[in-house]
Amino acid sequence: MDAVTVSAPPATESAAPPRRATGSLSRRMILIATLWISVLLAGGAFALDRVLTGAITRNFDDQLEYVLKTLILSAQIGPDGEVIFNREPADQRFLEPYSGLYWQVSAKGREDFPSRSLWDRRLAYGQDHNDREVHLYDSRQFGEEKLRIVERDVKLPGSPVRWRFKIAGNRDTLDAQISALRQILAISFALLALGLIIMAGLQTFYGLRPLRKVREEIARMRSGAARQIEAPMPVEVMPLVDELNALIAHNERQAEEARRHAGNLAHALKTPLTVIMNAATAHADDLAPTVIREATTMRRQVDHHLARARAVGRRGHAHSRAAVWPSLESVERAVGRLYPHVRFDADGPKDLQVHVERQDLDEMLGNLIENAAKYGGGSVFVTVKPVGTFVEFLVEDDGPGIAEADRQRLFDRGARLDTGKPGTGLGLAIVRDVAEIYEGGVELDESEDLGGLLVRLKLPVAG
Repeated sequence: MDAVTVSAPPATESAAPPRRATGSLSRRMILIATLWISVLLAGGAFALDRVLTGAITRNFDDQLEYVLKTLILSAQIGPDGEVIFNREPADQRFLEPYSGLYWQVSAKGREDFPSRSLWDRRLAYGQDHNDREVHLYDSRQFGEEKLRIVERDVKLPGSPVRWRFKIAGNRDTLDAQISALRQILAISFALLALGLIIMAGLQTFYGLRPLRKVREEIARMRSGAARQIEAPMPVEVMPLVDELNALIAHNERQAEEARRHAGNLAHALKTPLTVIMNAATAHADDLAPTVIREATTMRRQVDHHLARARAVGRRGHAHSRAAVWPSLESVERAVGRLYPHVRFDADGPKDLQVHVERQDLDEMLGNLIENAAKYGGGSVFVTVKPVGTFVEFLVEDDGPGIAEADRQRLFDRGARLDTGKPGTGLGLAIVRDVAEIYEGGVELDESEDLGGLLVRLKLPVAG
């Protein structure tokens, strides 16, 4: 039972790109935390500065307004038509020259009435506006001395003119309070930012410690001290560890299978080579037939183990999948050229896919369909259908069939029931081995419709 070789499109193998580091994960996390902390704290500091600066300024203005109201309430018109006060403001700074706190009463066409603290200076009247309500503003009319001025226009009883009452205070005290506040805010938020960044660094260092532990465990495995990662890990890292352990176990199974197959092949080739060596050493008369016979046996063994090795090597590919119908049509065309007298029919869904490499699917179907064509009576029928998580292939022929007692023996390497036709007797053995590698299976039965042999091949469906 020979395998049919079906040409498949060559796979383009590209070398894996060299590993390239994309930067430090710890540095990236700390940088992101630093930027985010800086943005948040800068925004918070700005907002807090606006609120507190406004509160200090309002408090300063409220004090000036209180003095202004007191001054207005104590003002009246004297006999000469000028403003007099029934009581002087109580703050002693109004009596000290250049003390930084001043008042002044002014009117158009009238002489200014200043506090003693103004001494020889006067507050500008500002005739371009009317202050029917309280008016607050800053002024630099005294040069380096910055003033905060509150003023209001009032018409006193018995006076035909509108008088402007002003209270001016030196802004140095207000600015000093604001400067001290901003200094405290800057130091506080800088310390807070530093503390948060240090905390982010410690959190990153501690949070990424399991990854360093994984690296240490892998180093232990490479040195032979461990076979897999056994150290306890956090919940978030355990899926990675489980997948890594599964990959290691998978590679170990593949390596063990490779060693076992290499040993089996060496053992299978040892006997034929010994026979050839003995015949050659003894100068046997049947040396040529002996070499041909034993070489044929060796070729069968090599073909069988090569097929298994190819399937094992491709089994681990997560994206291994093959469309069923194109493979089936390709095999039928190839077998049809070898057996032009045989009629091939197929039925089933045309969109099925199996979790098998295309080359292995072609090899399995080629073996089964060629056997049906070679040993059948001229008709081969293939049925494809989904069965649960598998795709089932039913290959039927109209030949004499095989007795139930002999069916299992056909899976032995080199077993042949019909020695009158060419073949190596490895076809069904290869199909079984490759199907089992992909967690599938193959069974022999009797065809109810055609009366010959029915081969049932099951392969996992591609999700």
